[in-house]
Amino acid sequence: MVSDAPPPSQERRRGAALGLPAEGPGALAGFGTRVQAYLVDAVGSGLVAVAIFGPGRGWWTLLTFAVVTVVSLVLFGQTPGMRLLGLRLAHPRPGERLAWWRAVVRTALLCLLVPALVVDADGRGLHDRLTDTAVVRER
Repeated sequence: MVSDAPPPSQERRRGAALGLPAEGPGALAGFGTRVQAYLVDAVGSGLVAVAIFGPGRGWWTLLTFAVVTVVSLVLFGQTPGMRLLGLRLAHPRPGERLAWWRAVVRTALLCLLVPALVVDADGRGLHDRLTDTAVVRER
């Protein structure tokens, strides 16, 4: 039986096109870990919104999530959930802070949720592809 799969030496490795390592720090984060970081941020934002605005204020939770995400990405390059799970956001100019517009566009798309589920061969969501960013492992 003939296989259509390329030989192991020619297989496309996640992150290779982006110049990222296969494993360890700087490698693309897995989908499950990114979802866990998102859930930490979403639950944390919900708790903050309830503490400030009271229960039953869904839009305030989303606004809190957006503000925390944009501010933490611009200032620290990672959200609290990313920090907890050992992830960070990589962008086109390593060593520089993420431009505020990239953080706003990325977060707005993430708030819609669906763009984050439309992934490419590297596992990057539409929100990362449009802002030329990638979630990578920090440790």
